[in-house]
Amino acid sequence: MLAQPVLADELRPSVVEMTQQDPDSSPGVWILEWKLPVTARRGAAAAPLARPVVPASCEIIGEPVRRASPLALLGRAQLQCDGALAGQSFGLSQLAGNSDGIARYVPLDRAVQSFRLTAATPTASILAAPDRVQVLRDYFVIGAEHILFGWDHLLFVIALVLLVRSPWSVVKAATAFTIAHSITLVATSLGYTGLPSRPVEAMIALSIVFLAVEVALVLRDPQRQTFTRRMPWLVAFGFGLFHGFGFAGALAEIGLPQGEIVAALLAFNIGVEAGQLLVIAALSGVLAAVTRWMPSMETPALRVATYGIGITGSFWLIERVVG
Repeated sequence: MLAQPVLADELRPSVVEMTQQDPDSSPGVWILEWKLPVTARRGAAAAPLARPVVPASCEIIGEPVRRASPLALLGRAQLQCDGALAGQSFGLSQLAGNSDGIARYVPLDRAVQSFRLTAATPTASILAAPDRVQVLRDYFVIGAEHILFGWDHLLFVIALVLLVRSPWSVVKAATAFTIAHSITLVATSLGYTGLPSRPVEAMIALSIVFLAVEVALVLRDPQRQTFTRRMPWLVAFGFGLFHGFGFAGALAEIGLPQGEIVAALLAFNIGVEAGQLLVIAALSGVLAAVTRWMPSMETPALRVATYGIGITGSFWLIERVVG
């Protein structure tokens, strides 16, 4: 009766992109493309409410082409623009709920500009020159949001803290996790490696189930030295490699600004790490408070949390393996 959907890796933002065509053969012509995700939270009916917003000196030529994909509504239109576009706005008419969006401006003779759109500011102002600080800020926020709202990655971190408990051991395990997911995130984003998304997502779910089982065993026998308890950094590093592929897949949905790829990757990864450290600090504080002020509630609370994590991870694992 109280069931609510829990969405993992829900980083499929709305995207709108303006790409300049060859000015010699098509002077003033741009291609506008947009993607409006359809999610279980908003429903298929919510996405059509948003429409693209074009710069004031541009107008749409002909009828836009729209089509539906399994998880998004896609659109494409040709624009005729007059004069310089710096200072003019483009983006979407609105963003549903608290969702984010990405706007990209792709001129032929200058670097790509990328902007983060929010429900409060669904349009972006085109700059005369790209701003690296803006790229760093936007991709940092996107990375932090991904770890905070991507529940599969979040549950792995939570289960790791519940199992290890020792502050120094948690720090070492979290560092190993960060190093591992940074390796595969950067390597995949730069095109050096990659794995299909389905087995990656299944391994991420398996990592959650594995840690939940380990926590349950320790709750039953506090003196039991499980493999993860003995070498938490190794387990975190191994599964962190697969989580990095998951981060890279999410980042691929957004895209990286040409000319600022290194800055965007760095900011995204630092954002992920900041979100991860925030979760670890908050959870460690809660556990310390429960241990000190409500010791009789510690074991029952941990057991409820552990089985909730294990059940959720098991569902995701079955769903991702069976389809």
